[in-house]
Amino acid sequence: MKDLTLIRFSQVAFIEGISTVVLFFIAMPLKYLADWPYAVKYVGWAHGVLFIAYLFLLLACWIKYKWPIKRVAVFFGASLIPFAPFWVERKLKQEIDTELVGR
Repeated sequence: MKDLTLIRFSQVAFIEGISTVVLFFIAMPLKYLADWPYAVKYVGWAHGVLFIAYLFLLLACWIKYKWPIKRVAVFFGASLIPFAPFWVERKLKQEIDTELVGR
């Protein structure tokens, strides 16, 4: 059986990464260069919800899998840097694939 916590965290990391890139590189320029604040309002709201989900799932994985604090800190830091959540998603997918092959 697949581990749903890791799969969900991987999915949310990917979507949160997309929301960060859209917020920083599309919505914010639209706000400041085209005077269109609604882009940041709605994309920012969605990004905030996804960021909270990312942190919740990071905490859930930390507790469930007893991850070292260093790993949790790196994954948390990755949530703050554009494109870094894609690295987290790829790393988690590798672990999921390894887990499925190992069974």
